[in-house]
Amino acid sequence: MESVLIIDDEQSILQVFDYALTRSGFTVETAADGREGLQKFLRGRFDLVVTDVLLQGMDGRDVLKKIRSSEKRQTPVIGMSGTPWLLADAGFDHVLEKPFSIHRLLESVQGLIKRGLPEA
Repeated sequence: MESVLIIDDEQSILQVFDYALTRSGFTVETAADGREGLQKFLRGRFDLVVTDVLLQGMDGRDVLKKIRSSEKRQTPVIGMSGTPWLLADAGFDHVLEKPFSIHRLLESVQGLIKRGLPEA
C-alpha cells in the first residue's frame, strides 16, 4: 500500500484529503506545518508528498528543497497553490491550482505514484 504525506496548515483540508486518499487505498500521514512535515518525511517512508506552498515558518518550497537534498530526493512532491504561475521553476513534480477537486487530487497522486513504480 502506497503512503502519502500531506502538509497543510488548514485542519479541514488535512481531514478531507486524509479521508479521500485513505478511501482510495493509500496510507496517509498528515502534518500541520512544514517543519513537522519534514520531520515526518525524514523519519518515515513515503511514496509521495503533497504540500501547501504558503505555510508559516518553513513553507512548501523550503520543504521541497530539503526533500531534494535528502537521501529520498526522488520522492515525488505535489505543490498546492492559488498562484501556480509562481511555481513554474520551483521543482515540484506537479502543481495543483487551488481550488481543485478531490478527483483532481486523486488523479495527480495516482499518476505520480504509478509513474514512480518500477515496471512489472
